[in-house]
Amino acid sequence: MKEQTIKNIIDIYLRKWVDMGINQLPVQIETEMSDLNQDMSEEWRTWFPVNSKVTDEEINDIENRIGYEFPEDYKTFLKHKHFYELQISEVSFCEHPINIWRTSLTEMIFDGYPKEFLIDKGYIPFANWSDWGMLCFDTNKNQNDKNYPIVLWDHELADEVQYQYEDFYDMIEKIDQENR
Repeated sequence: MKEQTIKNIIDIYLRKWVDMGINQLPVQIETEMSDLNQDMSEEWRTWFPVNSKVTDEEINDIENRIGYEFPEDYKTFLKHKHFYELQISEVSFCEHPINIWRTSLTEMIFDGYPKEFLIDKGYIPFANWSDWGMLCFDTNKNQNDKNYPIVLWDHELADEVQYQYEDFYDMIEKIDQENR
């Protein structure tokens, strides 16, 4: 049931991006996600969410690189859809394009802000919060079941985090409720 709820919520918001026509960016779009009928001379390119091709092996590779396992609910999220932009309430998820999603996620984890404030302290960033912080898995808690709480890291207060959500599923449900 949790798995289907996560998928349904993601589908609702991705469908809104497409229905509102805001699924465009001034970047090269992966072929599998692009509008093949679009005039290629246009600067802004249309993208469409597509079913995820993320494999367990690819997830394991990232987990090995960061030194922590992801929560099962987040793995469900990663294996559901590919997208360029997904925002729900104040949460902007890391872009997740087909073919290059691992690069986007590892850049957010390792290159977004200094490692000593985040990953070195056991905080794995996976989304931006508004324009001033990041949501992170707090791997210092719930290490046995990997169902980490979600904390907010504010780049203005780099040595502090604020507890935000019980876990990834709790976050998805609550940000959906806030946005309705």
